[in-house]
Amino acid sequence: MTTHDFDVLIVGSGLAGLSAALHLAPTHRVAVLTKRSVFDGSSSWAQGGIAAVLADDDSFAAHIQDTLVAGAGLCDLAATRFVVENAPSAIAWLRGLGVPFTLEGEHLHLTREGGHSARRIAHVTDATGAAVQKTLIDVVRATPGITLFENHMLVDLVTSRKLGLAGHRCLGLYALDEDTDEVITFRAPQTILATGGAGKVYLYTTNPDTSTGDGIAAAWRAGCRVANMEFIQFHPTGLYHPKAKSFLISEAVRGEGGVLLLPPQAGGGRFMPEHDPRAELAPRDVVARAIDFEMKRHGIDYVLLDISHKSPEFLHEHFPNILAYCAELGIDITKEPIPVVPTAHFTCGGVLTDLSARTDLPGLYAVGETAYTGLHGANRLASNSLLECIVFARAAAQTIAAAPRTPIPSLPRWDDSRVTDADETVVISHNWDELRRFMWDYVGIVRTNKRLERAAHRISLLQGEIQEFYAHFHVTRDLLELRNLVQVADLIVRSAQLRRESRGLHYSRDYPEMAAPAAPTILVPPVSY
Repeated sequence: MTTHDFDVLIVGSGLAGLSAALHLAPTHRVAVLTKRSVFDGSSSWAQGGIAAVLADDDSFAAHIQDTLVAGAGLCDLAATRFVVENAPSAIAWLRGLGVPFTLEGEHLHLTREGGHSARRIAHVTDATGAAVQKTLIDVVRATPGITLFENHMLVDLVTSRKLGLAGHRCLGLYALDEDTDEVITFRAPQTILATGGAGKVYLYTTNPDTSTGDGIAAAWRAGCRVANMEFIQFHPTGLYHPKAKSFLISEAVRGEGGVLLLPPQAGGGRFMPEHDPRAELAPRDVVARAIDFEMKRHGIDYVLLDISHKSPEFLHEHFPNILAYCAELGIDITKEPIPVVPTAHFTCGGVLTDLSARTDLPGLYAVGETAYTGLHGANRLASNSLLECIVFARAAAQTIAAAPRTPIPSLPRWDDSRVTDADETVVISHNWDELRRFMWDYVGIVRTNKRLERAAHRISLLQGEIQEFYAHFHVTRDLLELRNLVQVADLIVRSAQLRRESRGLHYSRDYPEMAAPAAPTILVPPVSY
């Protein structure tokens, strides 16, 4: 079996992982592992843009305040200030790499999104993530010192305690090479988890199929604390269409004047002004709950988002990808509204880190949606997520660059001599479907104690079945992803049960009021390896 040695292992090939790789490549031998192709991941799907104070009539204080308001009292002030103040240099770094941001004359065109008090969103039309990701991939492929391992799925982290060695640190990881069906050992003194979020734990999500909480689950199993897992952001406006999978309609559509309407069978007309004075520009959690409320009140499957009052030229310029995709489905957004529905979008919680992206386990870092830095609090402000990826990727790289080179002992190879190939893979697909459906029904936008209890009971049963499967059969990507999703679901439900209030993205009918003082939900693993 194969063993690879590197200075730094990076799991994940989104904006966070590739940014860290580029910062480290001049001085370190870097491996980037991604379980599918290097272009698969949430970063490529981000439409809106990257928030940064770049206009004369804007300020760091205003961006910080907008973030704190959206976070409903749970944002860490130091982390928020750190990210906001490093935002302009993050944009400058991306421009230096060649990201083709949309310009207005000689300056960046800045748009506005829900929750922002000013225009501060740098973007590449309505496909910022894809443009940024393509640029970074091109640069990474041309950079010596970075080795890409596509189709390599994280199995588990290797720690000194797990091997019975002295000390407490991460030594590397095991990964399943899907091309050879072999579990490979990767050894390195520093490992960065940049595996994205866990949207696939829900039935409806804007996330790609790769978003299965791999890094969060692996870090938890390795003994790291996680925080605020109850705060799952539901994007208010996922496209509702039988042929549309995971396609979201950007916040910027509402930012540029789009209005939400009830469909004709529910009476038509706007409804957001009845729910919040900011109407369509209210934060995502407010808009998502309002849509959920109206859908349940009227017994409808979707609402409508109308931007057709803008000129076709404006829509072609600002939303070419949304316009084209909707047109493929027979929806002409220049003449008719878009059917939309809330859908799981962003994991605000994650692996607890400091301002250097360090986790509780020495030698292990977490960056991007995998991490809980304190920036997002109880609700993420639009377009702060790509920004967080860049800022903390650089912070992690700087910390690693300054760290002494720690020797790593030889690691045992993966032992699968006592397992067999599964004869009933239908068990995995059935459990996967069941998990996503009851998480949607019981742990969605609106929660109750009884629903959470039911979800916890089902998760306990699934964990037993999956662990037995994992112990006796050869690992596959489907099995590993299901194992991780069930672990993440458990963390979400346990966190939700501990929060006896309604705040931000967590809304409980049993505890409809906000409690004081505001505090993050921090879960501590029972055993650390």
